[in-house]
Amino acid sequence: MSKTVLIGSQWGDEGKGKIIDVLTANADWVVRYQGGNNAGHTVEIGDQKYVLHLTPSGILREECKCVIGNGLVVDIIGLQSELTELVDRGIKLDGRLFISDRAHIVLPYHKALDGTKEGKLEAGKKIGTTKRGIGPCYMDKADRIGLRMGDILEADFIDRVREMTADKNIIIESMGGEALDIDQVAADITEAANYLKPFICDTIPLLHKAVQDNDEILFEGAQGVMLDIDFGTYPFVTSSSTGAGGAPAGSGIPPNAIDRVIGIVKAYTTRVGEGPFPTELFDEMGAHIAKVGHEFGATTGRPRRCGWFDAVVAKYSAMVGGINEWALMKLDVLDAVETIKVCVGYEVDGEKIDTVPASLSKLARCKPIYEDFKGWNCPTTGCTSWDELPEQAKKYVAYIEEITGVKVSILSVGPKRASTLLLDR
Repeated sequence: MSKTVLIGSQWGDEGKGKIIDVLTANADWVVRYQGGNNAGHTVEIGDQKYVLHLTPSGILREECKCVIGNGLVVDIIGLQSELTELVDRGIKLDGRLFISDRAHIVLPYHKALDGTKEGKLEAGKKIGTTKRGIGPCYMDKADRIGLRMGDILEADFIDRVREMTADKNIIIESMGGEALDIDQVAADITEAANYLKPFICDTIPLLHKAVQDNDEILFEGAQGVMLDIDFGTYPFVTSSSTGAGGAPAGSGIPPNAIDRVIGIVKAYTTRVGEGPFPTELFDEMGAHIAKVGHEFGATTGRPRRCGWFDAVVAKYSAMVGGINEWALMKLDVLDAVETIKVCVGYEVDGEKIDTVPASLSKLARCKPIYEDFKGWNCPTTGCTSWDELPEQAKKYVAYIEEITGVKVSILSVGPKRASTLLLDR
């Protein structure tokens, strides 16, 4: 049985929720290990659509157990709302959902600080944060002043929330923001904390036993490698380690337990928020991809910036993430495109490079070097096997494999669970 990490390999929004859902057919456990509710994983089952922000996607499989790991920052009010909706839709949680007592809590003051800080930044310097309080919560974690899920089980928890809110109000007001109502914060947090108490536990022994029992475990990443705090387009990144290396640190399992890393890439590239994007399209083709691909963020609703497939980014992500398989998403969005372009390198300051530079200004100056690829001009949405795909579509998939050096093992040609091809060629 495998211990698989599934990671986004572009700038997030690649379709991780769908692929995790497909893979959970054989999974015993699904583990979220970083990020917070700044992620939105969309799963469509029949005529039902679920958007999960903190809950692992495996919750939609009744035989699967789910862990919110220590590496997450948890908006407990948001999680209560999310879980309540799942229960109302007939999803059982008891005995299936486990929240690490080491995970940090996103509190209302984190969101207030996030929004106030972002609002003060000048155009061009904004990070493009979701304003969900993720960065400020990770800041408190690193500063060793954060509150953790295990603190909810302590008698003085709400007193500590009140004290911290009072301290943070001073900072919020100094930045021009509005102070929070401490009594209202305490009431809201008390309700959410009481709801979540039964799910809080030490998840490390649970996962170690699962490893020893040779259970199938899926580690569900959020965002993408290009938003990684170390390897992404810093500072236009998230505040956690989004790659495969974040899975051991964010769950407590040993690194040598992981034996498979699947990277998610779209057949083109998208990005939400600010920061350089070498293959971004500003023309009718970009608008066409956005429209056909329904490119709007699941968490924010913001339109995604769209561009051609960037093999430089894909190879870089595979290199730092140890990716040995691709899940290639949204091939069907290119069904009516006459000529498809693939970025095979960058030109910057008269030099050709084939990796992602750390310098933001250098990356912003990078001009994509394209190779043209003939489209297939017919629908792929009804295809249920590799053999049913148009020949040119097969050639495009093979081309991506060749230029990135990573095989495509999963191919998506539509949003439904059934529109997924597991390739064995």
